Amino acid sequence: MPVPVKVAAVVPQVWPDPRPVPESEPEDPPVDRRRLTAKVRRYLAARPGRVSITVEDLHTGRVFRFASGRILPTASVAKVGILMALLVEERWARLPRSVRRDAEVMIKVSDNKAADRLWERIGRDAGLTRVGKRFGLRSTTAVPGMCVDLYCWGITRTTTDDQVRLLKYLPKMKDGAVVRRLMRQVVPEQKWGVSAGACAGERVALKNGWLKHVANDLWAINSVGLIADRYAVAVLTEDNATSEAGIAKVEGLVKRVLAGFRSCPAKPRG
Repeated sequence: MPVPVKVAAVVPQVWPDPRPVPESEPEDPPVDRRRLTAKVRRYLAARPGRVSITVEDLHTGRVFRFASGRILPTASVAKVGILMALLVEERWARLPRSVRRDAEVMIKVSDNKAADRLWERIGRDAGLTRVGKRFGLRSTTAVPGMCVDLYCWGITRTTTDDQVRLLKYLPKMKDGAVVRRLMRQVVPEQKWGVSAGACAGERVALKNGWLKHVANDLWAINSVGLIADRYAVAVLTEDNATSEAGIAKVEGLVKRVLAGFRSCPAKPRG
């Protein structure tokens, strides 16, 4: 899409909730959720549309949520789930070269045709639902049927809490490093969104999604990712008048919320 988803039955493995990495970081104060919520509300007052954001510090367990139970379409953010569904069942090194190539262009340039082929490979909506159950997603619903462009995986319904939950498993998956590597290699023109919350020099692994609704010409603009392999961030928005307005809204939210978790080091003068 242009730039501006017989033997005895085997009981599927359910992955336990990943715990924060225990680290002593006394310089990190608690997140002032009330103050941060007020800041988000002020920012959104002049920016109409539905919005949801979840940010979690994977080192300390600090978390901030705003309308995190709101169910919104994924657009191309679903491609992360498609790849994770594939790698839960098949190891990266054993995949045919053509399948690895599809995975690469699906994430790095957001290629829809490659996503369609991998959607078929994982078993369509059943495959995405299966991985959702394995990772304990509570509010993500895949749409059945054949793909017509992105109108199958791209209109998967999800929440920011579920998307952060997926991101939290990436460091624990056997091939999770592959997913993070591809997310770090997204083409420059698609590195907006979550990256707005990064400090200078921090690595960002992200995947963005954008979808123009035919019914009303309004945009869904989304961004999910990991900052410095520490902050898991998911932002979902809908009813944006333009893609540019949606991107600006996402980045404004990410900047404000991450500022509630930490301050970036001052840039040296000279």
